[in-house]
Amino acid sequence: MAIHLDGLLAIVIFYVLILMVGIWAAWKNKGSGISEGTDRSETIMVGGRDIGLFVGGFTMTATWVGGGYINGTAESVYLPGSGLAWAQAPFGYALSLVVGGLFFAKPMRSRGYVTMLDPFQQLYGKRMGGLLFIPALLGEIFWSAAILSALGATLSVIVDINISISVVISALIAIFYTLVGGLYSVAYTDVVQLFCIFIGLWISVPFALSNPAVSDIGVTAVNTVFQSPWLGEIDPSDGWMWADNFCLLMLGGIPWQVYFQRVLSASSASYAQVLSFLAAFGCLVMAVPSVLIGAIGASTDWNQTSYGPVPPVEKDESDMILPIVLQHLCPPFVSFFGLGAVSAAVMSSADSSILSASSMFARNIYQLAFRQSASDREIVWVMRITIFVFGALATAMALLTGSVYGLWYLSSDLVYVIIFPQLLCVLFIKGTNTYGSVAGYVFGLLLRVGGGEPYLRLPPFIYYPGWQMRQKEQRLTREVEHFVEQRFPYKTVSMLASLLSNAAFSYAAKYLFESGTLSPKYDFLDAVVSRHSKETMDKTTLVAHDNIVLSELAAVKPRHGGSVAGTFVNDEGEVSPDSCTEHQ
Repeated sequence: MAIHLDGLLAIVIFYVLILMVGIWAAWKNKGSGISEGTDRSETIMVGGRDIGLFVGGFTMTATWVGGGYINGTAESVYLPGSGLAWAQAPFGYALSLVVGGLFFAKPMRSRGYVTMLDPFQQLYGKRMGGLLFIPALLGEIFWSAAILSALGATLSVIVDINISISVVISALIAIFYTLVGGLYSVAYTDVVQLFCIFIGLWISVPFALSNPAVSDIGVTAVNTVFQSPWLGEIDPSDGWMWADNFCLLMLGGIPWQVYFQRVLSASSASYAQVLSFLAAFGCLVMAVPSVLIGAIGASTDWNQTSYGPVPPVEKDESDMILPIVLQHLCPPFVSFFGLGAVSAAVMSSADSSILSASSMFARNIYQLAFRQSASDREIVWVMRITIFVFGALATAMALLTGSVYGLWYLSSDLVYVIIFPQLLCVLFIKGTNTYGSVAGYVFGLLLRVGGGEPYLRLPPFIYYPGWQMRQKEQRLTREVEHFVEQRFPYKTVSMLASLLSNAAFSYAAKYLFESGTLSPKYDFLDAVVSRHSKETMDKTTLVAHDNIVLSELAAVKPRHGGSVAGTFVNDEGEVSPDSCTEHQ
C-alpha cells in the first residue's frame, strides 16, 4: 500500500503544479487585450490574439496529443492483426495540421473570426449556425468524456484508487483553471503538460525495454514470437477501409474548434500557419514513445511478469496496454512518472475541449442567435457557466456511459461528414447559400448514420457494397455479438455527397429565385432574394462594433450572394476583401 500512497502523492504534486501554472497564467495575462479595446470575452476565447510561437506551438500540439492519442497509438501498435500499419492517428493528425495550415489557417485568421462557427453564421445565418453547432458540440463533449474515462481507468491500474474520485478531481482542476484564465491558462498549462508527457514516457521506455520479459522489439517487428508482428500489414481487401479511416483523420481533424481556437489566437495569419506546421512535427515526435510502448507490449512474455500468464489482449484490456506496461515492466517510481504523463495528456485535451464548446455556445448561440445586445460582462458569465456545465456533462458521461468511445467515434465521423464539406463551401466555393447548406447537412447525416455504428450497436439501414456480417466474442463472458462491417469507404463518400449536394442545391435555389421561376416570397430562409435587407444584415452582424453600413452594398444586385465579411478586419486592420462583391 506504501507504493500506492507514493503514487498518490506524485499525482497530487503534479496536479498542484498544473493548477498553479494555470492560475499564474491567468494573473499574468489578466489585462491582455483590454488596453487595445478588445472585449474581455474575446480575450478569453482567443487570448488577445497575441499567442507567440513557443507557447502557441505547444498548445497547438496539445490539440491532438491527449490521453486518447497516446493510449490509442500504443493500443493500435500492440493489437494482433493491427500493428503500426493501422496506427493512423499520428500520421493522420499530423497531416491534418499541415493541410489546415496550408489552406484553412490563413483565411480564418486574416478575416478576424473568433470561433469556427463565425463564417457559417456570417453566410448561412443563425439557424444554420445552430445546426452546425450540434455535431461540433457533441464532438468536443464526447472527446472530453472519453479521455476522462481513460484517465480514471489508468489511475485505477497503477495507483489502485477509485475511478470516480480520480475522474472528478481531474475534471475539477481542469475546469477551475479554465474558468479563471480561459485560453491563456489552457495554453500555458499545455506547455507544462507536454513536457510531462514527453519526459514521463521517455523515462519509462528504457526501463521497459530492459525488462527480462521483453524480447528484442526489432525481432518481434517482423517475426511471430508471442503474437503476430507489431509492424502489422494492410491486406489488399482492407485497402478501402484503411483509406477511408485515414481520410477521416486527415481531413476530419481540421474542422474542430480546439484547432481553430489556436489558429485564431495567433498574433498573425502567417504565425497561424507556422504554428500548424510546428504542431504537425510535434504530433509525430510525441507519438514515438507510445509506438515503442505498444511494441514492447507485443514483445512481452506476460507469464514472467506480475501481470500474469494471460496477455492483455485475451482479457479485453488492449486499450490499457500503456498503463499496464508502465505498471508491470517498470520500477514503481518510473511508472509514476509515466502516470503523470498520462494525466497531463488527458488534462491538456479536456480543458481545450471544454473551453472550445463554451466559446461556441456563448458567442454563436447565446450572443449572435438570441442576445445580440448582450454586454461583454454577460457573455463572460455565460462562458463561465457553460465551462462548468459542459465540464460537468463530460465528467458525468465518463462515469456513467459505457460506450463513450463509441459516441466519440460517431461524433467525430459527423464532424468529418457534415462540418468539413460545409467549411470548404463557406471558405472556397462562392455562391453557396443556406438551402445548399441544409441539403448537405441532411445528405451527409443520412448517409453516415445509415451505415450504422457497431461500437454503439447501431444497426445500418443502408448496406453499402462489400458489406459483411461479422461476429465478435467477448473473451471473458464468451458472449457472441453479430454486427455488420461496412468495407466500402462510406464515410468519405458521405462527405463528398454532402459537399456536392451543398453546391448543387445552392446553385439550383439561386437559379430558381433569380430567374423568377420561384416567387421571392418562397425564399423563407432569406438566403437568395432577401440577403441584403437591413433586417438580415442586423441579424448576421457578427461583431458589436459594426464597421459596415448598408450603403456599401447599395450597388450590389439582390441576386448576388453578398457577404458580411466586412464586419471583420485582417491583421493589418483593413476591411476584409471578401466583403466586396462583384458587380454586374
